[in-house]
Amino acid sequence: MPTLSEIEAAKALIRPHIHETPAYRWPLLEAGQGCDLWLKHENHTPVGAFKIRGGLVYMDELKRQQPEVRGVIAATTGNHGQSIAFAARLNGLRAVIVVPHGNNPEKNAAMRSLSAELVEHGREFQEALEYSRELAVKEGLHAVPSFHPWLVRGVATYGLELFRAVKDLDVVFVPIGLGSGFCGVTAAREALGLKTKIIGVVSEHAPAYALSFQQRQFVEQTSTTRVAEGVACKTPNRDALKHVMRHAHEIVTVSDEETLAAMCEIIQATHNIAEGAGALAYAALKKQRDTWQGKRVACVLTGGNVSMNILREALGA
Repeated sequence: MPTLSEIEAAKALIRPHIHETPAYRWPLLEAGQGCDLWLKHENHTPVGAFKIRGGLVYMDELKRQQPEVRGVIAATTGNHGQSIAFAARLNGLRAVIVVPHGNNPEKNAAMRSLSAELVEHGREFQEALEYSRELAVKEGLHAVPSFHPWLVRGVATYGLELFRAVKDLDVVFVPIGLGSGFCGVTAAREALGLKTKIIGVVSEHAPAYALSFQQRQFVEQTSTTRVAEGVACKTPNRDALKHVMRHAHEIVTVSDEETLAAMCEIIQATHNIAEGAGALAYAALKKQRDTWQGKRVACVLTGGNVSMNILREALGA
């Protein structure tokens, strides 16, 4: 876990490119929940998701430690790829991004707009990841993982912003894809010496982290979520899982139908778009509203990069 001074240094590094994202209370969203509710708007970054923070820190470290590097490659379902493409272009590096077939077309277009070379391979993220490792060797590219201490250090900056903007939070709900977001919030909490509970949220159709947490051991489980591709994890990252096991108060699962309903409510109440993964935290709070009556609660809206097809479906939910 990064220290407070390391997170502060990361914040200074990324600040020329990313303004602090707001944490707002929305009365219409709060109504009926019975708690004081803040949304942390990571959909307001230049790539519409929190991942950019980690990408900028990772690329800065990579350039300093390996100045001879000429290109990078990453596997993604979208937001990690946008982050790496954005940071690579800023640092004058070639970026190759591997996505599974059928990936969110709007995220694909966004990555191409950031000068990424897009490669489609496999039916799910894990197959795209394995192919990206083959391409890295073949083309002499540095393989950027989806979870790494440098990424966590960057992502922790949004946790630091949140805890400083909203005092005395009782709980934060955080979606878990491969774990950098959860670990980033945890790192900020630990660095500040807070007692805030952290609840991880996954799709019930991509339950690998939830099953691993429940069984207290590493569990793989195929992802079948249609809506929350940002958390479509089959294979947990073992390093991230250690932190989830240690620091999570609980892991909540949310169905695709509950996710779509949460997306619709967020749009109606805030006029902000949440992608499926971005709506998971609020969807989980709704399931647990009785537990958090009268408490101070934050939900991380991790991203807003939803496909038009899923957006139409959400608006009809």
